[in-house]
Formats: sequence, C-alpha cells, structure tokens
Amino acid sequence: MADATDRSLPYAGIRVIEFTHMVMGPTCGMVLADLGAEVIKVEPIAGDNTRRLLGSGAGFFPMFNRNKKSIALDLRDPRGLEAALKLIATADVVSENFKPGTMDKLGLGYEQLSRLNPRLVHVSHKGFLPGPYDHRTALDEVVQMMGGLAYMTGRPGDPLRAGTSVNDIMGGMFGAIGAMAALAQREKTGRGGQVQSALFENNVFLVAQHMMQFAVTGKPAAPMPGRISAWGIYDVFTVRGGEQIFLAVVSDTQWAVFCDAFGLGDLKGDPRLKTNNDRVRSRDWLMPQLRERLGAFTAKELGARFEQQGLPFAPITRPEDLLDDPHLNATGGLAPMTLPDGRETRVPLLPVTLDDERLGVRLQPPRLGEHTRELLLQAGYSNAEVDHLIASGIAAAEA
Repeated sequence: MADATDRSLPYAGIRVIEFTHMVMGPTCGMVLADLGAEVIKVEPIAGDNTRRLLGSGAGFFPMFNRNKKSIALDLRDPRGLEAALKLIATADVVSENFKPGTMDKLGLGYEQLSRLNPRLVHVSHKGFLPGPYDHRTALDEVVQMMGGLAYMTGRPGDPLRAGTSVNDIMGGMFGAIGAMAALAQREKTGRGGQVQSALFENNVFLVAQHMMQFAVTGKPAAPMPGRISAWGIYDVFTVRGGEQIFLAVVSDTQWAVFCDAFGLGDLKGDPRLKTNNDRVRSRDWLMPQLRERLGAFTAKELGARFEQQGLPFAPITRPEDLLDDPHLNATGGLAPMTLPDGRETRVPLLPVTLDDERLGVRLQPPRLGEHTRELLLQAGYSNAEVDHLIASGIAAAEA
C-alpha cells in the first residue's frame, strides 16, 4: 500500500513553528506534519535536550520529530529572537510546551504574537488548564497519579502508571485537534486564536468512563486488576511451555462456539453456565477448570483455533516484537526511517488512512540546525548575514 508522499496532503501549505521538547508538544507538530504541514522546530543552539535522553526517553526524539525541519537559534539574543519573529510572521500556527510564562518572557506569548500576526493560531501544551493547579509542574506520571489512571491501572493498593506516555501523546493530539479547529474557524473569521491543551484534563478525559460508571451505578470503579469482569472468560492464560495468551469469550454465541471448538460439551451443557452473567458468577470454579484444560495447548495452537473460530485472542507481545509484526509490515504501518546518527530503522505511522493511503515519512528526524541556512535565507537574510549569525553563535547550522 503506497504512502501519501506524492499527493497533496490536507495541511500542505500550512506553516507551523514549534518551540517544543519532550513528547507532548512534539506530538502535536508530528500530527500536523504527517498531514502535510511544514513544521519548523526551533531549537536552542545546543539542541533540544530530548535528543540526548537515555533509557525510556531514547525513542522520544526520533518518534515525534519526523517530517520536520530544524533551525537552531539563541532566543535570548535579540538577533536570534528577531529571526524567530520573522519566521512567525509567515506562520499559520505556533506551538509550544514550556512552563507558563516562559514564552511571554521571551516575547513569544500569545498576546505579543497575535499583534504581530492576527491570523496566527497559538497552541500551548501545559500541565493544567488555567486554574488553581496551573502553577504546578506536571509530568505524565504526576497526572496519572492525581487523575485516577494509576489507581485504575495498578492492583488495589499498588498504583501503577500506564506503560507509555499516554497523556503526553494524547494531549499533543488534542493540541493538534484544537489547531485544526482554530484554522477552520479562521476561514470564517479571518483571525487566528489561542488553543490550550493540558495533561491533567487529558487524563481526566481518559478516566471519564469510570467517573460516569460511578455516576450511573453509585459504586466506585475497581482497579482493572481487581475488577469484576463483565465477561465470563476475559483473561490471560499461561499455557504449555510457560507461554501466555489472552483469550476472551464475551457472548453466549461465542461460548457455544468455544465449547464446541475445544470439546467442552460438559461445560456447554452445564445449566450453571448458560448465560454470560451465569459464567461471571461461576468464575471461581470455572476459571481453574479452563486453565487446566487449555494449559495442554501451546499459545500458537490456541491462537490458531481461536482465529479459525472468530473468537477474540491476543498473544502477549513486547514492543520490540512489533517491528516484525506481519500485519504492520504487510499493510505499510511501519515506514523506513533514518535516525539522526545515520542508522536505519522503521517507525510506526499515524493509525489512519486517507483514501486507503498511509501518511508516510517525507522528512527524516532532522539533525540539529539541518535547515537553519535554508530557512534564514527564505526569511530574507543574505548568505553573509547567515554566516555572521552562525559565527556569532546566534544561530547554529549543520556542519
């Protein structure tokens, strides 16, 4: 399946200037970039610190900065700030995710920039929307703890953050959605506007189903590992060879199919297991029997039989295994990418298609200052002026 590299993408012609780091702000820019916008990443002279993260942060920069250009400027110097303002004067969107007040101090806040460019859409990604908490420093883990997600993910009494940066990523997506809405509104009014997205409010949106469960039933939602399942069979099974597989039987029709597929006629005919709710109430004695009977199979054998019968199942997969996933590779869900250090890899694309095409990688994650000269020349600087800015340490360009 071809990716969308040679056709007009929805946001082609839109220019985005981003002052972002880590995950939340860069995710917003990546979504807009994948959709065709020209996204210019303004970095400090030494580069975005995200480039140098180790451990769990090592994948942040290459994942969330594809399809972007990099310019390195010293914004504390008036000449560097002037260059940034020249770019912003040509922009449709400015995106940032620094602490409240940081951009205002630099002269890059919403009020200042909207006077420079009334059509500008200004997107701020914060820890909290304006209110009593907005002075606090937020991280994904902080809002997961205070927003109920860690409580729901962990075992009772053992709160646990989700295994990925769910609020950073989703908060950046909501920033992009807000930018899209503001651009659409601009078509009607001729003016830009201010968009704000926040980690805490994003997290609350994620747990809203559990809040509403309480509102409807009057009973607090139990943490996921301690919950009463809504379905009789909806569990991870450890099977032959110590492998694990998730198996689900979520309707009475599926129960009959499941029993027939595995020769479980005695269970199919047991009146105590007639309906799904009966099976939920019988889990204390039913699940040990199923674990014993299914434990003789390998995970591969179980998966093949469940797939043949149209029953829900899933192997327990590690993230690195997905690089070799046959479905992702067959459908173009992984695109070739060159890392800033020159190594080749593959990267997951946005999980959407437009007219049956995936939104591909048009630009590799940029090297620091890779586009500094090109962008300054476009902004009206001469080659000699660019040379002077670089020599003075006001700008940095790829050697």
